[in-house]
Amino acid sequence: MDETFHLTPLDVRRYDFGKAMRGYDPKRVEQFREQVADELERLTRAVVDLDTKAKGFHEQLRAFRERDKALNDALVSAQQLRNEIRESSEREASLIVREARAAGEEQVEAARAEVRRLEGQLQELERARRAHLAQLRQMAERQLAEIAAAEQETLPSVTSSAPPRTKDMSRASQPVGRVEQG
Repeated sequence: MDETFHLTPLDVRRYDFGKAMRGYDPKRVEQFREQVADELERLTRAVVDLDTKAKGFHEQLRAFRERDKALNDALVSAQQLRNEIRESSEREASLIVREARAAGEEQVEAARAEVRRLEGQLQELERARRAHLAQLRQMAERQLAEIAAAEQETLPSVTSSAPPRTKDMSRASQPVGRVEQG
């Protein structure tokens, strides 16, 4: 089919076949021309209608492609954002862990220093307790020695002028034993 040849319904209706002898029946030719012109009109309307629909579909396709591109761009951006957030979260978590470890080490070191300080105080208190007990022991020993010396001095003079001792008295004159300290 020649693309430069365009036939319209009006062309079919106006075309003059000319008259010749023994030609076609003019009524039938005229009827056929009407049918062809009507069909051309129908086909032209259908082509125009299809062109309109095709343009609409092309516009929809363009819009869908734009949406698809926008969705793909959004998906890529979301993936990049997710990766950035994950990396940021990992960095932040690492920083928090490092800070927590440092703080924990500081607390452990402070606790160790406090334990050392308390152990020092405990040792000092133990030394003070032992010194105090030693002083008490010395004082008790001096007191016992004084008591024993005092009993020794008073015994000769008391024996000559005092009545005989009873059982209870004899216990009082015995030296007091040493007090054990724990």
